[in-house]
Amino acid sequence: MKTIKYAVAAIALSTLSFGAFAAQAVNPAQAQSMNKVGVVSANGATTLDGLEARLAEKAAAAGAKGYSITSTNGNNKMSGTAVIYN
Repeated sequence: MKTIKYAVAAIALSTLSFGAFAAQAVNPAQAQSMNKVGVVSANGATTLDGLEARLAEKAAAAGAKGYSITSTNGNNKMSGTAVIYN
């Protein structure tokens, strides 16, 4: 029983800490006050939401605080790019 309590607590804490470090989508006005640090790209998504999630994940992995999607394309398998900011 204690093992289950500890496992649930660990999952809850890891979920909270991941959310604190996730990159957020920014609009052009917000991007002006941030420093551009690079570009990320993703492919293979089947929906726009899936593509945005992949780009957000790559932005967070690169240590970015924000990202702005600059291009998307594709029909069944989508790809796109995003500028990342700190």
